[in-house]
Amino acid sequence: MASAGDFGLDLVEISPNANPPVCKIMDYGRYKYELTKKQQEAKKKQTTFQIKEIKVRPKTGDHDLQVKIGHIRKFLEKKDKVKITVIFRGREITLSGAGKELLTKIAEETKEFAVVEQHPKFEGRTMTMILAPK
Repeated sequence: MASAGDFGLDLVEISPNANPPVCKIMDYGRYKYELTKKQQEAKKKQTTFQIKEIKVRPKTGDHDLQVKIGHIRKFLEKKDKVKITVIFRGREITLSGAGKELLTKIAEETKEFAVVEQHPKFEGRTMTMILAPK
């Protein structure tokens, strides 16, 4: 501690969990500044994404489906994930096979720019699938 004071610097504990604890003689203010800079750089390099949702019904027409696939393409180009939800209303619940076919058709048509992250899964009256950008 005294030798650090002679140089006008501080004794800084770098890793307190090590055995013995590691300390350095340095300027504490500069050390704190460099730590915050490293944290900011790490935060910059993190990729953030959102999950966008597209809702369809089991009897959605072909043209409407192509429009929805266009939206899916836009979302995936922006590096967002897309959750496709097939909603069953009333007696449509008996068309669960049609819903699964619809989701596999969407997966087939988007396979060149998307990868299926979560395969079709039934949850109550909805069936969902998640696509991620390639």
